[in-house]
Amino acid sequence: MHVKWGSLVQVAVVSLGATVGVVVLFALGVWALAARDQHRASGGDGTAQAISAGACFVVCACAVLYGLYLIIPQFH
Repeated sequence: MHVKWGSLVQVAVVSLGATVGVVVLFALGVWALAARDQHRASGGDGTAQAISAGACFVVCACAVLYGLYLIIPQFH
């Protein structure tokens, strides 16, 4: 059996990068929701924070759905 170590390292780096990216985006979304609550408590409307939080969550959901698309063979 021959292991292609370069390909293995490439898959490990890409999966680590994607995981860190999704976690950071989700954390930014949670942070934006907290900023919206603080902005609303001080008398503002917090629309920009809500939109940015929603965008972060949508990107996270798309990344998860794309991962499922790649894993489940019936989808392609």
